[in-house]
This record gives sequence, structure tokens and C-alpha cells, in this order.
Amino acid sequence: MVDMEITFTGKVILYAILFLFGLYIIPLFGWQIMVLRGRSMKNPDGSVDDWHEQKLFYGIALADIIITVPVTLTGIALIFAGWRAGYYLTGLVSFWFLWTNVMTTATSLRFENPKISFNWLITYPFGAVLGLAYIIWSLVYFQGIFGGLK
Repeated sequence: MVDMEITFTGKVILYAILFLFGLYIIPLFGWQIMVLRGRSMKNPDGSVDDWHEQKLFYGIALADIIITVPVTLTGIALIFAGWRAGYYLTGLVSFWFLWTNVMTTATSLRFENPKISFNWLITYPFGAVLGLAYIIWSLVYFQGIFGGLK
């Protein structure tokens, strides 16, 4: 168990970030299940996730289903249980979200010339912003989270 000194504002921000992570991974899980089953999924930028056309999408869908979603949910649960491991897991997933969403956003902007809409913002850069928000939060409250380590 972890005895941390995180301000009330810090806790509110953490819970907001965790809530958004939860809201983000639920549709991601459903989307990737459909891609894994072979369904062609149209993206908001006009591209299509279809592993029959580009095999890489199968690996991405599988990684999201067996790693990203379970690790995110486990991290969130452990944070609420008061275990330090939850902060580590959520931090790792945050780096994953930051990296994958910067990659997909850059690819979308460069090759698809998308119409920037709310749906596009949620599908592409929102995950990067969410990952970055947790990373910044954990750096600000680093001493409170990891200060008891010896």
C-alpha cells in the first residue's frame, strides 16, 4: 500500500484522467475486436483499418486487446486499491498512448489530408494528449507517488 501526499486538486485531476482513460479504452476495445474479426473499419480521416489489405492492423488490434486495454484497467484498479504498481502500469500505458497516437496523428495529417472534426480529434490526437497529461501529472506528483521508495 502507498501512503501518498497528493493535494485535493491533484486527486481531482488524477481521477479525471483515469475516467477519460476508461472512456477511451472501452470503444478502442470494441473497435479492435471488429478489426481482429476481419471487419473493415473506416476512420474519420478517410483511411480504413483492414488487416486483409495491410497486415499491420491485425498486430495493432491484437496488441490493444491483449495488452493495452487490460494493462490500463489493471493500472486504474490498482491505483484505486492504493497500490503503487498501478501508477507504474498507468505510466507505461501513457507512454504507449502518447507514442501510438502521435504516430497515427502524424500519419493521418501527412497522408490522408483529413477534415479536422471532433471525431477525428478524439480518434487521433486525444490519446496522445491523455497520455501526456498523465505523464505530466505523475512528474508533478512524483515525490508523493514514489517518495517512499528506498
